[in-house]
Amino acid sequence: MPRAGLVPAAVIAAGAQLADEVGFEALTMGLLAERVGVRTPSLYRHVESLDALRRGIALQAQRELGEVAARAAVGKAGPDAIHAFADAYRRWVIAHPGRYTATVRAPAADDEEGRRVSDDSLRALFAILAGLGLRDADAIDAARALRSAVHGFASLESAGGFGLPRDVDASYRVLIEVLIAGLEQRAVPPAGSS
Repeated sequence: MPRAGLVPAAVIAAGAQLADEVGFEALTMGLLAERVGVRTPSLYRHVESLDALRRGIALQAQRELGEVAARAAVGKAGPDAIHAFADAYRRWVIAHPGRYTATVRAPAADDEEGRRVSDDSLRALFAILAGLGLRDADAIDAARALRSAVHGFASLESAGGFGLPRDVDASYRVLIEVLIAGLEQRAVPPAGSS
């Protein structure tokens, strides 16, 4: 009989927390079973496999990251919105390294739910970029550039990769400001403006 209160969503949430502690790749069903207080075979009553657990963590993490970043940008526009979005994204990546690793890979082509969650998590970013005049292929390029920049910076920061005597936050602001300047150069002015 499954442990009372232990449902798939609770198992995935516990797995996400554990992934932040031990690393996404080091997460095992045995470690998770120990964490939630069941024997490993019993865990399979709640989640069918390690792959299913990892997919569940990825979906949860994409939702969380998308919501946090979007919420940060509410009420802001242009460069202020990009700063807010990127800053929230960076903070979340650093606070949730295991979950973040789960979000890096794009969903499989046949994973409709994964694609929907991924698209939803990027909706606010595309709205911000549209406000700068970036649409279609330009918006995709800009979203990839911003994601890559924040990913690289936060990954290096988390790994202790910045040893020079300069405030890391100041360097991060430079990165985002340079990126914004480049995006503004690529923006297409709205129709009817001169």
